[in-house]
Amino acid sequence: MNAKDKQIIRELAKRVAEVAELPIMAERRRLWKAHNSLKSERPMVYVSAEGAWRELLPQETLQCTDEEARRIEYNLRTRLYMYENFNDDRVIERVWVVYKCIHHSSWGLEPRFRPSSVTGAWGYDPVLTSYDDLDKLVPPKVEHDEEETCRREALAHELFDGILDVVTLGVNNIEFHLMNQYCKLRGLDQVMLDMYDCPDMVHATMRILQEGHQAIIDQYKELNLLSLNNEDYYHLAGDVGFSCSGVTYTTELPQADCNPERVRTIDMWGSAEAQDMTHISPAMFKEFVFPYECKLLEQFGLTGYGCCEDLTRKLETVMTIPNLRRISVSPWADVKKCAEQIQGRFILSWKPHPGTIVGEFDPDYVRQYITEAILAAKGCTMDIVLKDTHTCNNDPQRFTIFTTIAKELATSGLWG
Repeated sequence: MNAKDKQIIRELAKRVAEVAELPIMAERRRLWKAHNSLKSERPMVYVSAEGAWRELLPQETLQCTDEEARRIEYNLRTRLYMYENFNDDRVIERVWVVYKCIHHSSWGLEPRFRPSSVTGAWGYDPVLTSYDDLDKLVPPKVEHDEEETCRREALAHELFDGILDVVTLGVNNIEFHLMNQYCKLRGLDQVMLDMYDCPDMVHATMRILQEGHQAIIDQYKELNLLSLNNEDYYHLAGDVGFSCSGVTYTTELPQADCNPERVRTIDMWGSAEAQDMTHISPAMFKEFVFPYECKLLEQFGLTGYGCCEDLTRKLETVMTIPNLRRISVSPWADVKKCAEQIQGRFILSWKPHPGTIVGEFDPDYVRQYITEAILAAKGCTMDIVLKDTHTCNNDPQRFTIFTTIAKELATSGLWG
């Protein structure tokens, strides 16, 4: 990394550090801690630009030339952009996180993609074709590349010492997508048929996946790779989708007897989802999906559930998860019916439809849409999380307008 790139990064880091010290950041941090303890003062608002970042901050606007320097520059510029252009409740911290270099071996069977030459979409060619193929599934082996971790740490200290606090973390986001993994191996259509024709195979596969993920966690523990996630970490259950996302600030974690040098799952947030199973019945969800996810989630100090699936009719089962704190209420869920069941016992994490900032943008509609959701969730601890925003039609101002409206309504007394 050349001297000019380093200077660009350091100047950006200084601006991030200045923003992080603003009083508003301390206030937002306080609000999130209260919110995550079900003592919310108002709905919290969080915006994630995700796929739209290519329109908000195009690669050609970067100044660094080295590839790694450009990635670091992009991280810093997105933080500054969000502070300057989003009026949400995001906290900008004076921290640069170095993630340990952790590798996972194969499960023995890997998904095989079938791309479309016309639309850019894709499907899966099943690799799990019979009961006998289950013997090929094995828990991945976890390895820590300490040399690469040390290289990352050295570079971070060189760039940020005296400006940002450099923190090294291992695994601080554990989420489970068992049915998504099964569908990638077996094919979604076939999984649906299996629940009728081969229920024993579904249970056998889910048991193998659940035990495999537990084996991964056990290796994290053995290698001492777990890290706390009770501060400025994005809580999600779905790499794509309307996850049970939110900021994880809490005073309830870690546990009182936690050794920060040896973090346990009971000191952490965990999450799961089954968005691929959105159309199965509550009874089938309870039989084929929930037992295996719950077995994994019960070891965590706080948990969240849901992604883009409509959980309206499945909440009775979901709400039995131990230490459950956050539930995703997707754009396709009935907010009012969900709120009637949640009743303030959990965080109702509402995901507005990202289509509201696509096409013909209508601020009046946005205002009406958010107002109706806040009124429907009255009495619940609510956060409003705009995500899966893969485009804003090259009009970044839409994020600002949406968030300004959401914050205005969240602080208007409409909810309280």
